[in-house]
Amino acid sequence: MVSLAKRLLIGKPIATSEEGHQRLRKRVALPIFASDAMSSTAYATDEILHVLVVVAGVGAVAFSRLVPLAIVVAVLLFIVILSYRQTIHAYPSGGGAYVVAKENLGAIPSLVAGASLLTDYVLTVAVSVAGGVLAMQSAFDFDESLRVPLCLGLVAIVTVANLRGLRESGALFAPPTYLYIVMLGVLIVVGLYRVWFRDLGPIPASQLSEEARELASHTKTLGVFMLLRAFSSGAVALSGVEAVSNGVQTFRKPESRNASMTLAMMGLVLGSGFLGISILASKLKPFRDDADPTGIAMMAEHVFGGKNVLFWIMQISTFAILVLAANTAYAGFPSLSSIIARDGYLPRQMSNKGDKLVFSNGIIFLAAMAAVLIIVFKGNITALIPLYAFGVFTGFTLSQAGMVMHHWRLREPKWRPSLAINAFGAVSTGAVALIVVVTKFTTGAWIPAVVIPIMVVGFRAIWKHYQGVGSSVRVEPGYKPQRHTHTVVILVGSVHRGVLDAVQYARELAPDRLIAVSVVTGPEEQEKLAKAWERYEIPIPVHTLLSPYRELTGPVLAYLDELDADTVDDIITVIIPEFVTQWKTQWLHNQSAFALKARLLYRPNTVVTSVPVIVESSPAE
Repeated sequence: MVSLAKRLLIGKPIATSEEGHQRLRKRVALPIFASDAMSSTAYATDEILHVLVVVAGVGAVAFSRLVPLAIVVAVLLFIVILSYRQTIHAYPSGGGAYVVAKENLGAIPSLVAGASLLTDYVLTVAVSVAGGVLAMQSAFDFDESLRVPLCLGLVAIVTVANLRGLRESGALFAPPTYLYIVMLGVLIVVGLYRVWFRDLGPIPASQLSEEARELASHTKTLGVFMLLRAFSSGAVALSGVEAVSNGVQTFRKPESRNASMTLAMMGLVLGSGFLGISILASKLKPFRDDADPTGIAMMAEHVFGGKNVLFWIMQISTFAILVLAANTAYAGFPSLSSIIARDGYLPRQMSNKGDKLVFSNGIIFLAAMAAVLIIVFKGNITALIPLYAFGVFTGFTLSQAGMVMHHWRLREPKWRPSLAINAFGAVSTGAVALIVVVTKFTTGAWIPAVVIPIMVVGFRAIWKHYQGVGSSVRVEPGYKPQRHTHTVVILVGSVHRGVLDAVQYARELAPDRLIAVSVVTGPEEQEKLAKAWERYEIPIPVHTLLSPYRELTGPVLAYLDELDADTVDDIITVIIPEFVTQWKTQWLHNQSAFALKARLLYRPNTVVTSVPVIVESSPAE
């Protein structure tokens, strides 16, 4: 049943030999890796205005500051894009900031970069899905209580789509992404044309809510602190830019060239879209509070002349891109976590590929962590955004600082301009990370600032564990294991076919000592077992352990300790006969055996073997 459900949801497995055919063309890679960055055009401008209008309370002054802030963000985006294009060519194996920092800055900076990026990916899923549900809510005005269930349902859908494989998820998600890019362009071009050539004015006050009109009337002075906080909110437009550098190996050959071209296209579309929406917003002045529709929805209704076909296509495509932005994280998180796991800083299971040649464990873990965030923050995008930017810019800073060291060490042709670009980028993004953590510390930025160091400590603990295990099992050339005496203990409840089969199997092992052991609660059980033993003429001794409190594991473990005391170099094999029935009745059997095996697993010099007794059906059936 489980296997059938898995096949229906995920599809047929893909052979390892087919991995080359699963790699991505640029037109499919763009929506996979750019959906996160592109989705920020739907909320980054809103986040700037939220700080200026709602938090700072500067009223109409906010719109005169919007475009300059957007230009600074766009310049920062250009610098980061240039830097990551160099990273892609210098480190074509993928891994982005983590690998760059590891090669050039050392283990601890690389772990900080890795923790920052993994945190960012989890937040990407939570923020993008919450943003998509908010766009849906702006159009349909449904009850707040539905927000979290809808978010969780969308996370489940995107998770299943990604478990089906990169190429399949890319083919599924490409059309909505391109539709959003087209509709965003239509909104900007039509809107600015109507503003500049058809005298389209700001959104009338009559179309604003009472709370929004109140916000529009505020005239507080804009301080430097709030200006920096607004800038840091808009800087979330850069989230997702690093995803291409983490997944270079998912591109078709030549990987570096295709990845860098995809990154350049992403930067062009993202930069022009973010600037265009910010310029349009500065003209249309979409005043809103947290309960109002999104700014892009208000502008679309105003530009397109009401809730007509174009408005609904815009809203649907916005909803789609915000939800699909999570797909960037589903491409980046499993790939990065697999690289970190191969280095021994995460559980090795994270580096295992599933049936569809994707890192299934990473995908499932990402979905689980995002679901926890959605539940804790109730799917509120404004509450999640302050957690977002710190990890992004920490990763940017370490990546570019690592590239500075890379250029300085190798001094390849034209290394000086490249070093200058990376140095300026490192200083710029480092300043933004500092601005984020200072200006948004009390609203949530403290959480990633605390979580990231904790994750680094966890990475180091995992690495030390693997190093310890490796040291414990490592042997020198010529090592030969010593000969041990072998005692086999068969656990017996009553005499049946499984016990007789287990006895025969144990005798074929030719141990030095063979004993059957049964735990009984009183003399009656002991006598009954002895008679059955004689009746079936079982040719080995049976030893009974009295357990008046009906405990199984304690008496067995104590008896094994006694056997160990008799012979110092003894290996004990414990054989457990077990019934195996149909899946619907299996839970009725072997619970005691399961508990005992769990305890014996940690006992030195002990081997546990199950002898299955397969029962096709019961007589009652």
